[in-house]
Amino acid sequence: MNSIELFSGAGGLAIGLAKAGFHHKGLIERDANACATLRKNKDLGAPWLTDAQIIDGDVRSVAYNECFSEISLVAGGPPCQPFSMGGKAKAYDDSRDMFPEAIRAVRELAPAAFIFENVRGLLRPAFADYVQFVKLQLEFPTFPISRNIEWTSNLRRLERHKTQSGDKGLRYRVFQHLADAADYGVPQRRHRVFFVGIRTDINAGWSFPMPTHSEDSLIRDKWVTGDYWERHQVSRGQRESIPPRLSRKIEVLKSDGLFETPTAWQTVRDAFVGLPRPSSKHGMADHKQQSGARTYPGHTGSPMDQPAKALKAGDHGVPGGENMLRNQNKSVRYFTIRESARIQTFPDDYRLLGSWTEAMRQLGNAVPVDLAYCVGSSVMASIRPNAIQSPR
Repeated sequence: MNSIELFSGAGGLAIGLAKAGFHHKGLIERDANACATLRKNKDLGAPWLTDAQIIDGDVRSVAYNECFSEISLVAGGPPCQPFSMGGKAKAYDDSRDMFPEAIRAVRELAPAAFIFENVRGLLRPAFADYVQFVKLQLEFPTFPISRNIEWTSNLRRLERHKTQSGDKGLRYRVFQHLADAADYGVPQRRHRVFFVGIRTDINAGWSFPMPTHSEDSLIRDKWVTGDYWERHQVSRGQRESIPPRLSRKIEVLKSDGLFETPTAWQTVRDAFVGLPRPSSKHGMADHKQQSGARTYPGHTGSPMDQPAKALKAGDHGVPGGENMLRNQNKSVRYFTIRESARIQTFPDDYRLLGSWTEAMRQLGNAVPVDLAYCVGSSVMASIRPNAIQSPR
């Protein structure tokens, strides 16, 4: 099933969707370094990029009907700065808000489904009405939005349209879900909001995939069975102490014998299995130590035996600010590029171009590959048996 992706970045979402079975016909990205990364991996023979046209440019200049046909999935991550905790939080009034372009792609291509993701800051109460406005536009992508009135007035128009329209014209069932990547096997606590739409003329049921991994299972493996420490050959003196807040939970797990639970959350230590120490002579160009790591309020690094904190793209003069490993002795060091790629579940043979700062920015903006695969697989399973030609 053919797909295109807007705002592709370094390709995390695209890799996951390709693993789920989607065939990329186009990846659109305006950042020169991210495009260079995509092209480099295409040149290296990445199979998911074989037929993909990499469009280096602004999505606002793309005429979708002229460039693509028979597209089953439109995906992408509209720039999150208008909604992120670290941004200015202007939403609709921010020129970087690209949701209107995502909606235009759906309107022009009428795919069987779409998948858009964004930061959880989008769900702040201040954005509630605007999120509703976005969802209604995705539900009715051909509805004419007036540029002569405020967006809130357009929201009211859409709300009235929904109650009066029936199922005529291009319409989607739109689902919204906040997911923690750690619950899907990613060694990172990364929360992303997904908007998934299935065209209403396709008789397909869908729901967001159930979590496959859990914190309780990690607690069990560490402090009930001890399997985690044995698997990694960690001596007793080097093991993480039991946090006081977990004492009661551990007793419950011991007494209940809850062994048929989801797989344990993956930790930084799990992610680094097989990687040499950055300080060793290993010949890996993307696994070199970067100096200058330091802690400051709100940026204290990630413990080895927990999922990493969310990787950041870098801002406020501190590239990669939180992208650090915190050792048991409280010292910190920056993650290497390869370690960060592991935390984002990129393949080991995937190359990220640019300086350490630039590569970390690309990784900090990416969707974890394994999370994208879980979501993409569920959508593929839903629409493939019911796939029909676009109503256009």
